[in-house]
Amino acid sequence: MDWTTACPDWEERIVAGKSLITSPPLFPDEAEAALDVFKSLHVVDVPGCPTFGEIGEPWVFEIVAAIFGAQNPDGVRLIREFFICVSKKNGKSTVAAGIMLTALIRNWRMANELLILAPTIEAANNAFTPAAEMVRIDPELHSADRGFLLIQDHLKTITHLKTRAALKVVAADKKTVVGKKAGFILVDETWELGKSARADAMLREATGGMVSRKEGFLINITTQSDEPPAGVFKDKLAYARKVRDGEIEDRKFLPIIYEFPAAMVKSEAYLDPANFYVTNPNIGHSVSEEWLEDELRKEMEKGPETRNVFLAKHLNVEIDTNMRTDRWSGADFWADRGIKLQLPDLLHRCEVAVVGVDGGGLDDLFGVTVVGRERETRDWLAWSHAWCHEGVLTRRKQIASRLRDFQKAGDLTIVGDELADLTEIVNVVEIVKEAGILSSVAVDPAGLGEFVDALASIGVTQEAKNLVGVSQGFGLMNAIKTAERKLVNGTFFHAGSDMMNWCVGNIRIEPTATAIRATKQNAGDAKIDPAMAMFNAVAMMALNPQVKGGSMNAYFESLGGAG
Repeated sequence: MDWTTACPDWEERIVAGKSLITSPPLFPDEAEAALDVFKSLHVVDVPGCPTFGEIGEPWVFEIVAAIFGAQNPDGVRLIREFFICVSKKNGKSTVAAGIMLTALIRNWRMANELLILAPTIEAANNAFTPAAEMVRIDPELHSADRGFLLIQDHLKTITHLKTRAALKVVAADKKTVVGKKAGFILVDETWELGKSARADAMLREATGGMVSRKEGFLINITTQSDEPPAGVFKDKLAYARKVRDGEIEDRKFLPIIYEFPAAMVKSEAYLDPANFYVTNPNIGHSVSEEWLEDELRKEMEKGPETRNVFLAKHLNVEIDTNMRTDRWSGADFWADRGIKLQLPDLLHRCEVAVVGVDGGGLDDLFGVTVVGRERETRDWLAWSHAWCHEGVLTRRKQIASRLRDFQKAGDLTIVGDELADLTEIVNVVEIVKEAGILSSVAVDPAGLGEFVDALASIGVTQEAKNLVGVSQGFGLMNAIKTAERKLVNGTFFHAGSDMMNWCVGNIRIEPTATAIRATKQNAGDAKIDPAMAMFNAVAMMALNPQVKGGSMNAYFESLGGAG
């Protein structure tokens, strides 16, 4: 049997209002049987309590048919994972309840377990209520009448009295899912799990039962995150896009993502009410176009923080580094200047380099950015790395999963109480020095006494004129302006790491009496230290520096003759 879960022409399809599922149900009879059940369920929060069959939209029926139509007559499901990302108020939670009730009713395995994982207890209540009410209103389902489904509100459980299978709604926590053997799992609001550093382990525990459940499925149903995606949500979203675009062939994974094409995001076409339908397939039904238009008008008069929440939730726009009014102007051009670049590449291509350093206490990142001037083009190249103490992961739980992402990508090193960060940072400086292209190390003079002592061990000192303190006032303002101008004219390129994308997005520009300064977007959780290290380096690179000692040949000899 041949089928595909890719949808490479999704941009044309979504603008035209066409289906994002390219292959019909693999087993039409299974799909039809499930649709008969699903369409008979009542939607209780709509006046008159109509059934899905009476008010459901084609896109919903296509999803239901794809999920249940993937099981062959032998009970083996050929498409096992589904990722559905759609704007808020498109019936997401109600549809999720209907899908899981349909799975409970159609299930053939005795004493099977079905799970809806919600990010919080409150969200679990919201997920359980529509499912329970669908049962209560239907005497053919509710055991209190003559049906076969028993509701236990205190346990948030609906049990099938004939198969003894149970649908449970639980808050997503490793303690609540340990030992579960569910064959059918639906994860509600996956974006919120991205904030938890332990979400990946919890999901692995929750989905472990699928190993022995050949008919099982995993459904992620979510809106966009109200901040740049992180953790398990970031990974799922990236994988789903690659499958959709045909970059990865995975016929067992079906992505259905209602998002604006890149060109519409770049032109901010999502702000035009005529385009609201793109990410709101239920517009005109559960979604009011007039309400969206009125709310958007109000949000445009507010600050960027609440506006971004509206854009993410109601228009499914992914929040990135250039969506705040007080952002650093260079953020608008930052993503376009990312290239594939590692430190050895920079050392090989550049005639001179400055190492910028910035770091605070144990609650901050210790950031290093090497900015080099390329020989042939005289363009500037930047490579960055950061270190943090493991205690940040517990003190700043909101960003713990994001920091783990950076660690996984190789852009962040997490150190323990031995505080190996200083040694490793000095090693970076020494590598640049041995490459024969070090002009200077540029630092924020405040709070770096221990680091200054460590640099002295490799001959980097103020007396040698290769250690420079950068004024954090007017001098840094010039660096901020220089960096953004070179990003605009395409003469400043960087390694394109997610860590630096995040740090650049966290920069807030504040006017002072005589200049401007860069600060954090939010105190505590928003980190900008590697970006500030970059500005320190730029401040010195703007002075057209020359090399102060060292040998390029010695560096390449240390690599075994590479170069």
